[in-house]
Amino acid sequence: MFIKKMSGNLRVALTSILMSSCFLVPTMRVESKTIQLTDPIKEEEHFTPHAQGCMLLQECTDHVKELKTVSDLNKDNYLVNVDYSLVADEFNSLVRSLNTVGAKVFLADSRYFPSGHRGVYHTVSNNFFLNVDYMHRTGTLMSVMRHEGWHAAQDCMAGTIDNSLIAIIHHEDDVPQMWQEMARRAYILQPSAIPWEKEAIWAGKTEGMTARALESCARGTMWTDYDPTPMTREWLVENGYIKE
Repeated sequence: MFIKKMSGNLRVALTSILMSSCFLVPTMRVESKTIQLTDPIKEEEHFTPHAQGCMLLQECTDHVKELKTVSDLNKDNYLVNVDYSLVADEFNSLVRSLNTVGAKVFLADSRYFPSGHRGVYHTVSNNFFLNVDYMHRTGTLMSVMRHEGWHAAQDCMAGTIDNSLIAIIHHEDDVPQMWQEMARRAYILQPSAIPWEKEAIWAGKTEGMTARALESCARGTMWTDYDPTPMTREWLVENGYIKE
């Protein structure tokens, strides 16, 4: 992650690559599969940031499929027998909201993710990608959907989703302490990411939180539904997004 952060509490960042979800201890999928050599990366480059970048730029498309409804998950051989009925409504609603604001959701092979990465949001293309190896757990699926969807909402808070800027949505002290602590531990090697990630972790564990933010973005009421931080508000005024 490469972030250029402005001074004070502006919390608007220029992210040249991505916003990544929190990590998990990696698991292995017991399944034999043939890796087709259709992607412009070598087998030894799988499971690396380079492979992830190839996916984000949509240069690597083998085993990367767009999701429109929860039923698309069952089209993957690894997920064909998973029952998503309990999360279907929320999942489909989030995908519709994301599509409305200009973001797409993809299911991708684990070879495109560094070890332990469950999902990733790309601020340039506004797409996010789910690691198929973790999506058989419905709780994990929805946590990642909400988490990465929150990054799309942060994109919207920074003026428009059609740029590479992101801004935190809640004032930092509003984030419950337990989620702040989780973010500090998960991103101990990336402390500059913590302001964005701690509220995304909160959203990932809170049903409806991301949905409301994306609906606000779609309505164009983000800056009245959520009070921007003082420096974010100043930046929005200076760039003509809102009036003083």
